[in-house]
Amino acid sequence: QVQLVESGGGLVQAGGSLRLSCAASGRTDSRYDMVWFRQAPGKEREFVAAITWSGSSTAYADSVKGRFVLSRDNAKNTVWLQMNSLKPEDTAVYYCAADTGVGATRRSDAYTWWGQGTQVTVSS
Repeated sequence: QVQLVESGGGLVQAGGSLRLSCAASGRTDSRYDMVWFRQAPGKEREFVAAITWSGSSTAYADSVKGRFVLSRDNAKNTVWLQMNSLKPEDTAVYYCAADTGVGATRRSDAYTWWGQGTQVTVSS
């Protein structure tokens, strides 16, 4: 089992940047593919970005492509979501999740382990 802890959320003005981190602990010897989802108030959880264990494959939602960059350092058991040119519509709770052998899938039901989430608020 792996535990995931997100950090780096906060309040930022439109056009600003934030970098979210997701640190894994526990059984980190497995090759976890990682993903970020987000959920805004009153809306369904939506896919943001995913990265395979090797980092060789990534996937982004169209709404964040060109603005967000997902990276990872397996030695540190950490993934980062660099969010640039933030918009008010990016406001949400951001969750990271992990599982093995799922690739960079966008399906939330493919991921077994989830963090508690970190709030991102973008003011206009």
